Amino acid sequence: MVDNYLIPEGAVLEANGDGEAVAIDGAQNRVFLLGLKITDVVEQESLDVSIYASVDGQAWEAKPVMKFPQHFYAGESPMLLDLTGRPEVKWVRAHWEVARWGRGPEQPRFVASLRVREVGKEVLGESC
Repeated sequence: MVDNYLIPEGAVLEANGDGEAVAIDGAQNRVFLLGLKITDVVEQESLDVSIYASVDGQAWEAKPVMKFPQHFYAGESPMLLDLTGRPEVKWVRAHWEVARWGRGPEQPRFVASLRVREVGKEVLGESC
């Protein structure tokens, strides 16, 4: 059962970056619940989070397999990532982009995490 973090708890995001690659090849079900949690922000900034896929954990696809809506405030956002039609995907990772505008310091600052959990077949209405 996959249950890991694509962005570790309490991560401070002050520049664009990538999370660690997480193996999903052991998942029995190819549907995952992603939970983006933003616990601290400053005003007049934005956070964009995308999920990228890989066959080998080294070479990453040019386009994301999923994008969260742009965020400006603290809160939690769940999304489903369905990779049932993509059996070749063995790894996923998060990519984030931060931006800041207006008065005050120019450097953006978010404190966030992104958890990935495999959704059980019983949740999807399938028999185990």
